[in-house]
Amino acid sequence: METHKMLSIILLSYFSENRIFTVYEQVKQKMEAEQIPFELIIIDDGSKDESFKKALELEKTDSRVRAFQLSRNYTSHYARFAGLSKSKGACAVGIPDDLQTPLEVIVKMYRHWENGNKIVIPFRASRNDGWLSDLFSTFYYGIMNAISDVNFPKGGADGFLIDREVVDIMNERIHPINTSTIVEVLRLGFDPVFIPFNRPTVKSKSRWTFKKKLKLASDTIFSSSSFPIKCITIIGFISVIISVFSIIVSTFLKFSGNQHLFGLSIPGWTSTFVLISFFCGLILFSLGVIAEYIWRIYEEVKNRPGYIIKDKTKPKS
Repeated sequence: METHKMLSIILLSYFSENRIFTVYEQVKQKMEAEQIPFELIIIDDGSKDESFKKALELEKTDSRVRAFQLSRNYTSHYARFAGLSKSKGACAVGIPDDLQTPLEVIVKMYRHWENGNKIVIPFRASRNDGWLSDLFSTFYYGIMNAISDVNFPKGGADGFLIDREVVDIMNERIHPINTSTIVEVLRLGFDPVFIPFNRPTVKSKSRWTFKKKLKLASDTIFSSSSFPIKCITIIGFISVIISVFSIIVSTFLKFSGNQHLFGLSIPGWTSTFVLISFFCGLILFSLGVIAEYIWRIYEEVKNRPGYIIKDKTKPKS
């Protein structure tokens, strides 16, 4: 096998027992037809069905297949990190088990890599996940592009093909915790190439729950942007201006004996209650943002692994 041209395909498996053989056959046929040397690294993300057992069966029948299982469900970004740590190819790409990134796109990415591009990122030119999911995605990527130090393509992206040099950086320099692979890849530079594609509609139900999406959104925002904490300074400055204005107005009303402002009655207790509530809420909000960063620092200094790959050589007790 030509290892200097080998493509490491990381199959992100989660409750995939009914799909894994089909995906393997499709990958095998496509890569062989395109004469692309490959290895298939199956990362089982803590499935509770027979997914990993079937992955091990594939490993026994094809030397190009290697199967690993995470100790629990870490979500797909951490499964990608795990797959990169096990990859041996000259370049690597992750694919979902429902092939929402078509194999034709993977081939196109590989051809770009052959032409010297070290990072190739496919982005969704169209999507049809339902209006609520589409709205969430549009809002999320809009916020990310506005406040973070990375720029997502229109429609968003979560997959990529990267050169061995970038794989080594991801494995050796990036701590896979409270972040996502696509954010870390985009931050590295290397002049990425973006390829549009139309994501096919799949019948299977998405395993990305709202809770997982919300955690991913918060992790990527806080790991790639300092805007939330800078925003506290801006809000604090605005609050000072409001406070000074309130003091001036209150002093004027006190000495003038007038309890009306622009024709509205301003009882003393009401204005006091409103101001105290406003600033208490502002303080709690600011502390919450600061706590998010401190919590992430705390998680980093503990130096816990972002994922754990189970030792498949040890029999179950």
